[in-house]
Amino acid sequence: MKFKNSLLVVTDMDKSVQFYKKVLGLHVIMDFGANKTLTGGLSLQTAETWKDFTGRSDISFGTNNAEVYFEEDNFDTFAEKLEKLDVEYVHSVKEHSWGQRVVRIYDPDRHIIEVGENIKVVCKRFSDSGMTPEQVAERMDVPVKFVKACLR
Repeated sequence: MKFKNSLLVVTDMDKSVQFYKKVLGLHVIMDFGANKTLTGGLSLQTAETWKDFTGRSDISFGTNNAEVYFEEDNFDTFAEKLEKLDVEYVHSVKEHSWGQRVVRIYDPDRHIIEVGENIKVVCKRFSDSGMTPEQVAERMDVPVKFVKACLR
């Protein structure tokens, strides 16, 4: 068994594709009309065909019970870009206790999209501030071996 990708049901394929392209820089790599696979392994499926496939008409949007997670190397640049776009925030940029900065937004169908600072970048940011790998590990509550691997 091998996990292949995640699929989100969308009400307007064109609007969703444009959102993922404009906001996250994703592109369509496979186009089956009612189903499109984007770079990074995210697939979008029209609500109409999803209802047909599943035999269910009770699709719920905006339930806030799951998210699609991305990491960004240039987090500050991404956060600045978001401020210029018309996106709905779940919450603005915040820093988790382990030091990683994240932001959560809604896509057009109110699926939660989290974009986090690449964890290797977090390690490097702490190291560049003068912290030893041991101090970074303690600050982030991760093993020193993990920090050293991130700093290579």
